[in-house]
Amino acid sequence: MKAKPAELTLSLGILALGIATAIGTAQLPRAGGYARIGPNVAPAVIAGGLILLGIWLLYETLSGGWRNAVADDPAARGEHRFTPSGFIWVSLGVIAQILLIDRGGFVLAQAVLFTAVARGFGSEKLPRDFAIGVILSLSIFLFFVKFLNVNLPAGWLKPLLGGAGI
Repeated sequence: MKAKPAELTLSLGILALGIATAIGTAQLPRAGGYARIGPNVAPAVIAGGLILLGIWLLYETLSGGWRNAVADDPAARGEHRFTPSGFIWVSLGVIAQILLIDRGGFVLAQAVLFTAVARGFGSEKLPRDFAIGVILSLSIFLFFVKFLNVNLPAGWLKPLLGGAGI
């Protein structure tokens, strides 16, 4: 049985990416601080994982093809039909989030994004979705600002949030 070109290409690509990452990692300094872990540890682990994955996929490719491969037929994969209105709602949400993040603030921008994505996925309860978005984004905002000490834009809610955010 001849190997599928796509499987062979992906296998060799992942193997090459692992080797390139290993070469780049070898050029990083090895010295670590008090924990004796330098900046090369995480990339070395990732490089090793990519190399092992590339070898495994290459073995499967050359020994009869990938096992449990995803079907070529979209219906067999369980894919849904493209819905233009859903795409438009999600796109508008992302655009609104980009436009609102500086002036409106993180909480409002993410709540609008959450609402638009929920609408894009078929929800028709926009006030409920907006309320859920506000609660989730406010929780995330406070976690980042208070616990992680990362400043996020408070925007129009700055008077309500006090000193939280920028």
